[in-house]
Amino acid sequence: MSRRPVTLVIAAAIVALEGLVALGLGIYVAVETLVSTPGNLTTAIAESAFGVLVGAGLLWVAWGGLFRMERWGRSPGVLTQIFMVPISVTLIQSGQPQLGIPLIVIAVAGLATLLAPPTTHALYGDG
Repeated sequence: MSRRPVTLVIAAAIVALEGLVALGLGIYVAVETLVSTPGNLTTAIAESAFGVLVGAGLLWVAWGGLFRMERWGRSPGVLTQIFMVPISVTLIQSGQPQLGIPLIVIAVAGLATLLAPPTTHALYGDG
């Protein structure tokens, strides 16, 4: 296994951070569902499960894919960043720039590091 370029390490860290946030939000919704009375129990359970599953999936992509320099890790990482851009824009347009601006900065940084030539070379080689 060759040396990991800094762009790949940063990309893995960004995807891991996104995974931790999603996992944390999923757990938060689960705890809130258990300690209070949600407006719609089915929706609260679904949101919690979705957050936990997405978070766990992103952590697997970061560690099992990107950090271990597996080719398959780049596609879900890039797709996540692409999904984050319209979410960020929606947050900014809905009067929540304190959430949207950092999110779009992270998404652009994630895309830049995932698509950087050193990352591509590390994952796919010369060919």
